[in-house]
Amino acid sequence: MATKVYVVYYSMYGHVSRLAEEIKKGAASVEGVEAKLWQVPETLSEEVLGKMSAPPKADVPVITPDELAEADGLIFGFPTRFGMMSAQFKAFLDATGGLWRTQQLAGKPAGIFYSTGSQGGGQETTALTAITQLTHHGMIFVPIGYTFGPGMFEMEEVKGGSPYGAGTYAGDGMRQPSELELAQAFHQGKYIAGIAKKLKGSSD
Repeated sequence: MATKVYVVYYSMYGHVSRLAEEIKKGAASVEGVEAKLWQVPETLSEEVLGKMSAPPKADVPVITPDELAEADGLIFGFPTRFGMMSAQFKAFLDATGGLWRTQQLAGKPAGIFYSTGSQGGGQETTALTAITQLTHHGMIFVPIGYTFGPGMFEMEEVKGGSPYGAGTYAGDGMRQPSELELAQAFHQGKYIAGIAKKLKGSSD
């Protein structure tokens, strides 16, 4: 039976969405893993999104909290808002109380990826503050550490991400994820999918 890895994200301007696509590819590259992209519900009105010049959402299904329980592994992505996850993703996790009461997410491996506007904009604090959500559900946080190798030590070009997970810098919104950032995202998907597969195999 296939190991299911869900890549669940929120993206307003497409930066997190682009990372999510690459993470899904990485997860799907592991034999026996079925990877699927999901986005969380938008909480802002079309009128407000229009005023913020937000582009249309990607053609990705919207997940419900209960569907999280179907996954063997989860990778959550979101932009930062003042050094923490965006309100849209927080609202989605706030709706997982039923899963918490029944401990349906306990023991599942979970990773985190993110986008910030600047180099000091919360690449690590966003991940750190998000870990509290995983902890209360009993999920197993899976950082990528330095498994990405030399790419973690790149100093010649701007690169988002950290040992906590893949990341990108949006800048003024015009900058898109670089090839190196996308490679790190692919690596994260592959790495966490491999762990999810091992955990599922040991429990079957």
